[in-house]
Amino acid sequence: MPFWPFKLSQQQSMNKFLIVGLGNVGAEYHNTRHNIGFNVLDALANQFDISFSTLRYGDVAEINHKGKKLILLKPSTLMNRSGNAVRYWTKQRKIIFKNILVITDDVHLDFGYLRIRKQGSDGGHNGLRDIQEKLGSNQYPRLRVGIGANFSKGRQADYVLSPWKPDEEVLLPVIVERATKSVIDFTAQGLEKTMNLHNGLVS
Repeated sequence: MPFWPFKLSQQQSMNKFLIVGLGNVGAEYHNTRHNIGFNVLDALANQFDISFSTLRYGDVAEINHKGKKLILLKPSTLMNRSGNAVRYWTKQRKIIFKNILVITDDVHLDFGYLRIRKQGSDGGHNGLRDIQEKLGSNQYPRLRVGIGANFSKGRQADYVLSPWKPDEEVLLPVIVERATKSVIDFTAQGLEKTMNLHNGLVS
């Protein structure tokens, strides 16, 4: 059976987006590097004055903006099982792969560097790996937010689950704001233009 057991008109296909912010649920994970995806979606919800509802596999909110519908998803599964939530909501809301945008942290990028890509490997990120496995494809866009790699060998897990340093917290709102702008531009102007506008170090 195909992944999408439904048909969509071209207009339906182009006007609905699933914006996924990766993170871990729980007070112990709040304000940690691994939760930057949650931070970006929370900022988007605040910007449009909407709230999340707790539904199957995650917290969900919707934005209607310039004829586009954005379904925001914060998976309630642990990071390493994010694929269950993405697969369910992709099918539930009938989203095509090119209209899925997954926002995640990336230790391979300097702190504050944004990189939007049309597709790609998981890059060692367990959340992206699980999404790829559950969708059966890596052909979906992703927005990687650099968190740096200031950790010693074997300490990556501790690093990504640790809180931001004070000097990082000062810059974090600017980075998150730029990331939210990237999301809106992705839905309004397309992937290529968004890449040209926003890929690079936030300053």
